[in-house]
Amino acid sequence: MLERLQRRLGLQTIPGVFFTSAGVATLFVALAVPFDEAVAGSFGLLTGWVARNLGWFYILSVSALLIFLLGLAVSRYGDIRLGADDSRPDYSNLTWFTMLFAAGIGTILMFWGVAEPVSHFSSPPFDGVQPGSERAASDAMTIALYHFGLHTWTIFALPGLAIGYFAYRHNLPMRISSLFYPILGERVYGPWGWTVDVIAVLGTLFGVATSLGLGTLQLNSGLNYLFGTPSSGLVQVALIAVITSIAATSVALGLDKGVKRLSQLNILLAMALLAFVLIAGPTVFIAEGMVQSVGDYFDALPWLAFWTETFKETDWQRQWTLFYWAWTISWAPYVGIFIARISRGRTIREFVAGVLFAPTAFTLVWFGIFGLSAINVEMGGEIALAEQVHKDPSVAIFAFLEAFPFSGLASALSVVIIVVFFTTSSDSASLVIDMLTRRDDQPSLVRQRIFWAVAQGVIAATLLLAGGLDALQNVITSLGLPFCILLIFMAVALFRALRADYRGYSMNELIHGRAFPEVEAGSGTKQESEYVRETVDRN
Repeated sequence: MLERLQRRLGLQTIPGVFFTSAGVATLFVALAVPFDEAVAGSFGLLTGWVARNLGWFYILSVSALLIFLLGLAVSRYGDIRLGADDSRPDYSNLTWFTMLFAAGIGTILMFWGVAEPVSHFSSPPFDGVQPGSERAASDAMTIALYHFGLHTWTIFALPGLAIGYFAYRHNLPMRISSLFYPILGERVYGPWGWTVDVIAVLGTLFGVATSLGLGTLQLNSGLNYLFGTPSSGLVQVALIAVITSIAATSVALGLDKGVKRLSQLNILLAMALLAFVLIAGPTVFIAEGMVQSVGDYFDALPWLAFWTETFKETDWQRQWTLFYWAWTISWAPYVGIFIARISRGRTIREFVAGVLFAPTAFTLVWFGIFGLSAINVEMGGEIALAEQVHKDPSVAIFAFLEAFPFSGLASALSVVIIVVFFTTSSDSASLVIDMLTRRDDQPSLVRQRIFWAVAQGVIAATLLLAGGLDALQNVITSLGLPFCILLIFMAVALFRALRADYRGYSMNELIHGRAFPEVEAGSGTKQESEYVRETVDRN
């Protein structure tokens, strides 16, 4: 029946994945619009249960995966390439980085770059720390870097590495289900594999929709500041419609013409805004603060990575850390596939170092300039910044820029950056979802990519109308859990495949249990043999 429907609509998909994902998304929208309060309340209860009972699981999983990736990079497997042994990267390091950044957390940094440090500075999460104190400022920067540094990019890097490895080295389809081939074998091409891909599609849809929702809130605040545009649900839905139209146009152009050019444009605009704040702001204070923040971050990281608020009865970690981890995890299928798509030819060591440390370094610069400047503004009492952030975090960056010369121009530039980040996130996600829902031998149809771009916009609008920021946080915290479990299985499958690859065994030998025979007595140290690769029949 689904195949007949697909032929009638002229689509090129895996029907079980495409129609199931589209059906679940449609059902959510259909229920959330007329029953918005009930839906928001249900997700609020579910989020509370997850935070109380499984918050520790999120914290432990992400920290353990960071250790796993660093271990791979320095191990004997670090020289294995994502592709043939003689393959080389498709993109230069600079282009690769700009695409990583724009399709990753650009929208998130614009939203929280000012709001998070100021929030923690004025309301410290740790006992005994006085609001507005030197310790509060130091802790605020440390927590911001913890939330947006190595841990966030671990969640993106693991699926990106695994997908790139299985796709380019073992010729498996570039889908999340392919990562489980060492465990499921040929069953990845049936209901088991479809289930994994459906989870990945839904996680991507809701994760990107959450970011689009946050971006819309911030964009509405910017337009309100610049032009007096009302802050209302109707305006926000209209903004989503406009940006979705831009994203649909970009996604129709494809990766190199659309996403690549927008990414390069946006990194230039973001760098211009950073330079303006650095020069116009307290430059020496920022430089000193960034150096100190690096030390504070790495000093606190070992204990902060496993901190679970065990002896406190507060809701802080659910509202911040668990939300961030779940949100990032929901993005992981999309960003992972996108990173894999642009990372062919790189070694595992190069991949891990680039994906973990380059964006983290940029995050340090971003929060160093915006966060430290905002803390300085709050300390100087020029603007009641903390009060405005607590009232509405989406207005944070615009309220902050009021303390600078040419504030109107800087705010206008911020609006443009938000729009382009908004667009690159949406069109990149649409390309990835289309890859997840079709076979590699099927063409990528423009109408399918546009459908997914529109779906993200509709879900974002629905979530905003169903409760705004609270609804966005609750939905994503709940839906991130299934993919968190998949990440763990993904790490196991990747490690098993790398062990077999290093010893020269094929994927088929691995899944049939013939990859690890007993080492002959007296054979000495294992030597790396030539890699044996077999093309796996995808059907």
